[in-house]
Amino acid sequence: MIHTFCEWLSNTPLSMAIQNAFWVIPTVQTVHILAIAVLMSSIAMLDLRLLGVAGRRQSMPDVARRFLPPVWFAVVVLLCSGLILIIGEPGRELLSEVFWLKMTLLACVLAITYGIQSGLARSADFWERRLFAARATAVVSLILWTAIVAAGRWIAYVEHG
Repeated sequence: MIHTFCEWLSNTPLSMAIQNAFWVIPTVQTVHILAIAVLMSSIAMLDLRLLGVAGRRQSMPDVARRFLPPVWFAVVVLLCSGLILIIGEPGRELLSEVFWLKMTLLACVLAITYGIQSGLARSADFWERRLFAARATAVVSLILWTAIVAAGRWIAYVEHG
């Protein structure tokens, strides 16, 4: 069924336009990579603050106010650019088990990131009162985000379909 969908999608006018314009895929990949850089640097600052390794002079709500908006902006850019890449090369993405692993990890880590934000919305000192949970959350977040980046690169090197 997914094969049929990929064939149909790759033959749509939009997919054909993306495939036939030599500059679209490299340009969208560049935007995708720049958004990854914004996301990963912002997540690193947020998670390192949760770990108590960096930014300890700033409160957790101040760090979140500074770094969560770029995270969510980058996620939107990544979703849009990712959709363009999928439409342009549906078989490469949708037939790859690594792609589905990446999407599963992404769903998990977005829930964690939202959980960090929700905790702060409940109470400014939410994470300071839960040091073990804060540190565990930060470690899991960093591992998952790193795994997502690795999976994204891995898609290009793994046989699929």
